[in-house]
Amino acid sequence: MGVITAAMSEDSSTSGSAPRSWFGRLSQALTGEPKSRDDLLQDLRNAHASGLLAADTLEMIEGAMTVAELQVSDVMVPRGQMVSVPIDTDIAEILAIVVSSGHSRFPVHGEDRDEILGVLLAKDLLRCFASGEPPTLHALLRPAVLVPESKSLNVLLREFRLSRNHMAVVVDEFGGVAGLVTIEDLLEEIVGEIDDEHDDAPDDSAAIALSSDGIYQIDALMPIEDFNNRFQTELPDDDYDTIGGLLTGIAGHLPEVDEHITIGRLRFTVLESDGRRLHRLEMRLQDD
Repeated sequence: MGVITAAMSEDSSTSGSAPRSWFGRLSQALTGEPKSRDDLLQDLRNAHASGLLAADTLEMIEGAMTVAELQVSDVMVPRGQMVSVPIDTDIAEILAIVVSSGHSRFPVHGEDRDEILGVLLAKDLLRCFASGEPPTLHALLRPAVLVPESKSLNVLLREFRLSRNHMAVVVDEFGGVAGLVTIEDLLEEIVGEIDDEHDDAPDDSAAIALSSDGIYQIDALMPIEDFNNRFQTELPDDDYDTIGGLLTGIAGHLPEVDEHITIGRLRFTVLESDGRRLHRLEMRLQDD
């Protein structure tokens, strides 16, 4: 069984007699005019089910629409999870923090953690060591960008692009530090989780859990190739990389919690979903 999606290219111009953009062609193909956001989303999902829109493209469009409705407080790293540096920290200790955290930007504060003095970039620290100059934390500080918890994500993303900043410290209504937000946090709302070389490698054993009654719980992001190797199946991976993506393609829409999708002897049930993608699945092996 195969699942077919159509990749769509974007034309460079939509004016005059120039070819219509893929979004223009998509709009033309949709039946009727959407009256609400939910109508538009349903039209887009119908277009995906009809092969007019690739699954990854649909997910990014849905993510972009979601970003317009979210605030900084919805995606920020809370204060308790921030990795910040006191201004009087020894350089050797700062190096240890940089190496252990894997981050590239660090808020620097005074005696009070609400007193943000600036931001330290790991590359500035490295540049000092490379040049042989003895680094001082005060000299390396860059200005910190402060944003309120209520700022809209689409507005902040535009400001990040214009200012070329990649991180902002989030402050509450009293001026205290509430957390921080990075451009990566915003982009992940659109394109999904972004892993880098500092993130832990996926643990295949953690992607599958077997209960005592023979029912499997599976991470929806489990690669189809790994799933096939584990269960000796031949699920198609030409159009989708993950089990969740394959099930969404087969269903023709984003399956809801408790919805069932059957592939041969495999019966999947959705356990967790956030409205954009599947997170956790239950799988039963049915008798022939």
